[in-house]
Amino acid sequence: MGKEIERKFLVSGEFKHLTSKNTRIIQGYLSSIPERTVRVRVKGDKGFLTIKGIGNDSGAARFEWEKEIAVTEAEDLMKICEPGVIDKTRYLVVSGSHTFEVDEFYGENKGLTLAEIELNSEEEAFEKPAWLGDEVTGDVKYYNSMLMKNPFSKW
Repeated sequence: MGKEIERKFLVSGEFKHLTSKNTRIIQGYLSSIPERTVRVRVKGDKGFLTIKGIGNDSGAARFEWEKEIAVTEAEDLMKICEPGVIDKTRYLVVSGSHTFEVDEFYGENKGLTLAEIELNSEEEAFEKPAWLGDEVTGDVKYYNSMLMKNPFSKW
């Protein structure tokens, strides 16, 4: 099982003119408990099943396993997911030697835009673009599995 190290930020400025690619993502959760989230995702024309473990103390690192599955399988699994769906567009924005994944949310999470950066270590330095806002790494209310249960529009 791999280890994911990422930091998460609010987005406070215009970034779309810098994007290299964008993809629509629809996802649901078969399990949203923090110790083991099981996510089903349709990302563009591909399906994925992802299992994530609980985060470390900082919230930046956790175990992750992901497998590509047929879109039809992902759509079938979505039918048995917990209530709530995450609907977003993911934009890729290169900044220095890193790429930020910027998610613009729709539906009950409309108005929320988050940026994530994957790192090789928690201490790895990276260039912070001007449009990057406050860091929310480790703040569970910004986890997609929690946004499904307690959407941004209800805060």
